[in-house]
Amino acid sequence: MTSEPPEQEPTIIWEGAGPVGPDGLTVGRTAALVGVSVKTLHHWDTVGLVRPSGRTWAGYRVYSADDVARIHRVLVYKELGFPLAQIGRLLDDPDTDARAHLRRQRSQLVERIARLEKMVGAVDRMLEASRTGLRLTPEQQVEIFGADWQPGWVDEAEERWGDTAQWAQYAERAAAMSPEDWKEVAATTDALNTDLAAARRAGVAPGSDEANALAERHRALLSRYFDCTHAMQVCIGRQFVDDPRYAEYFDTFAPDLTRWLRDVIFANAEAHGVDPETSTWG
Repeated sequence: MTSEPPEQEPTIIWEGAGPVGPDGLTVGRTAALVGVSVKTLHHWDTVGLVRPSGRTWAGYRVYSADDVARIHRVLVYKELGFPLAQIGRLLDDPDTDARAHLRRQRSQLVERIARLEKMVGAVDRMLEASRTGLRLTPEQQVEIFGADWQPGWVDEAEERWGDTAQWAQYAERAAAMSPEDWKEVAATTDALNTDLAAARRAGVAPGSDEANALAERHRALLSRYFDCTHAMQVCIGRQFVDDPRYAEYFDTFAPDLTRWLRDVIFANAEAHGVDPETSTWG
């Protein structure tokens, strides 16, 4: 009684590879087929990554169907960011067959596609927000933030900070916010301004625990838009005093609130190891 021969692993022929004749493909035809340069194939041959396994009747080395399949597997791993040395180890692993390679590559490609789709979504949101930074009409902005709100402030801010990472962060976050989200931000801002004014009238000293807590609430509010460090908050505090429009806004809540808030921000920053005199935005 004779035993059946063991089942052979089928040769994988990649779509688009075309027929490989009995003598195989020359390096030039193989390079054109798989979309790499002849120099690349020569390099892969030299380092032992993909070596043409056949020869023509004239003695020229040629690539077989299995060689072409290996090239395609190399290209997938290369697209996934693997270095050539690691690709060689993966392909030559005696415990991994061709089907296992394909399953692994497919899983990694699916993960990469998911990451890229997420990145595309983020870019789309940034593009949507890049012009105004707000998904609100000017009328909605005034309705939510009050009659003193000037929609042109958004354009001014973009002109000043539009090329910074913080503006890109703000634009993406703003694009994802609904009018209801903005109403919640406006309510949080009003509550903070009320508490700041009450503390100023009560004579709360900058650097005290109560003042530092208010400074952190102010920084948390800014961090709704971008990741605001203590140094960045110091730069914003300087601007409060340098630009008279901020005094027109803050000082309506309490006398000299603008300068006091600047001092509160500075003192809190010092408590966190930041020197207000030398702080920069970066």
